[in-house]
Amino acid sequence: MIRLGSAACFLLLWWVIAAWAADRALPDPLTVLRAAAAAMADGSLPQALGATLARVMAAFLLAMVAGSAIGILMGRSRLADAAGDFWLVLLLNLPALVVILLAYIWFGQTEAATVIAVALVKLPAVAVTLREGARAMEPGLDEMAQAYRFGLMARWRDVMLPQLHPYLAAAARAGLATAWKIVLVAELLGRPSGVGFEMNLRFQVFDVAGLLAYALAFAAVMLAIEAGVMRPAERRARAWRGLA
Repeated sequence: MIRLGSAACFLLLWWVIAAWAADRALPDPLTVLRAAAAAMADGSLPQALGATLARVMAAFLLAMVAGSAIGILMGRSRLADAAGDFWLVLLLNLPALVVILLAYIWFGQTEAATVIAVALVKLPAVAVTLREGARAMEPGLDEMAQAYRFGLMARWRDVMLPQLHPYLAAAARAGLATAWKIVLVAELLGRPSGVGFEMNLRFQVFDVAGLLAYALAFAAVMLAIEAGVMRPAERRARAWRGLA
């Protein structure tokens, strides 16, 4: 109820400011809703949402798998940590715009280049989070697993993974929250479809209502995923520590 109240306050504040400004540059919520309904009726909004969501999911999964593997390896091995730290710091401080532009220059304006560029931008943050998780694991549990001669799979499933769950959940939640914003930039710069592409078209004709309709529609999709998938997964991940 509190979250619904906050959303209602946001809409009310938006409506009041739009009415006070009385400017085409700030349409009211009803005008934006009409623009979204028109885009939904002609099919352009569902198509754009689907294209962007597919890119977000592909880049997100690639970043999570590769970043988690790198982070856990660095957290468990001093040699790997020393060798990989420079690369992580470099990627963390390299602007997303630079990575996207270089990917388009080197590999062309393709789907693969878009997904890889976005994944590269998110990978270091995932790796850093999982590295800290691997460093924070209890040495006593490792000793117990060794004493009871756990196999590799049993050690991973019963000892390591429960301890890494909160870090995986945190990395996933933060990664998904920002991945879609980076995908919009990549679409704006070099893709012929998606929410970012549609927003660029409306920006060129100063259609602020249409621009907001696409942006808020995809934000609503991400909020639904956050509430229905990411937040419950994080609660389950924290439950074993009694933090749910």
